[in-house]
Amino acid sequence: MFKPLRLAALAGSCVLTLASGVTAQDSNPGPEAYRSALEGKRVVLVPMTMGFDLAQGWNHFIGEEVRRFGGIWETRDPNWSVDAGAQAITDLISSPDKPDKPDVLIVQTPDLNSYSRLFKRAQEAGIFVVQLDNPSNFASDIFAGSDWKKLGALETQAVIDHCGEGSSKKIGVIQGDQVNASSLYQWEGVQEVLAANPGWVVAGTADSNWDPTTARNAAATILQQNPDICGIVDFWDATAQGTAAAIRDAGLQDKVFIATTGSGEAIDCKLIEDGTFGAIVTSELPRQSQDVVAAIKVLLQSGIKPGESKNYLYTYEVARTKADLTPTTCWSQAAIEAAAKN
Repeated sequence: MFKPLRLAALAGSCVLTLASGVTAQDSNPGPEAYRSALEGKRVVLVPMTMGFDLAQGWNHFIGEEVRRFGGIWETRDPNWSVDAGAQAITDLISSPDKPDKPDVLIVQTPDLNSYSRLFKRAQEAGIFVVQLDNPSNFASDIFAGSDWKKLGALETQAVIDHCGEGSSKKIGVIQGDQVNASSLYQWEGVQEVLAANPGWVVAGTADSNWDPTTARNAAATILQQNPDICGIVDFWDATAQGTAAAIRDAGLQDKVFIATTGSGEAIDCKLIEDGTFGAIVTSELPRQSQDVVAAIKVLLQSGIKPGESKNYLYTYEVARTKADLTPTTCWSQAAIEAAAKN
């Protein structure tokens, strides 16, 4: 008497199982929507130059993700030339029918204004614009990178914390230049922290123009004029190595504390570990790259048109000293290149 009921129950179970399988498959449009929105889309990076760690890191971390979702990844190298960068961007957007027209353009801007009109033209041509690392006066679809004012404040506070109230309360500042947003905003951060700490002053400052030799000479002059200086804020790790050389030349390596910023490549951790730098605020490049990748994926699936929204993705950053380093603090360009060969 139980057999018919049992068979009916089994049959009902099979129907439910089949129905749930069909429903689960048919009600999840995600994978196909994701694939159709991203596959074949062209993403192009135009940094200030491909010849330094920031661009090499972005090329690896962002490029790898773009290729994995079926996109086309390319780079253009202006090699520090603003004109060459402008020409590269112009070529990419010059013709809607051109096969290398990007769907997403990622640009590290050299200053606040040079590329603004080109960004607007790119958006009008249907290209999403992502500004990376350096902001400009043009609010693009996405800015991803550092809050440079906050970063300058972190560097300055690191110097003050190390030097202490019993010091001369004199610091030096090696800026980059007077047109790059990262330099201008870091300087604002320096001033903000000094205003909150009475008695602390900038005893000497100079522009390095992002050149280590210029930074070395500038730092030497500042140290000669202010031998009791207790710390220097240098706006880039490459120029900070020139500043560190000037400190060594003056025999002040145990008296002058350097705080700087960098990409977080392995050299940064090495220079903290050996005492060349006292503190560093890294741009957390792998995490920053993931922000950019997520932005690309969302933009291409959003249904909005370029220029219809403005978004900001600031990277969380801290000032690290030797005591804060871990095995995963820095990333390695050498490891990336070695893996690419295998």
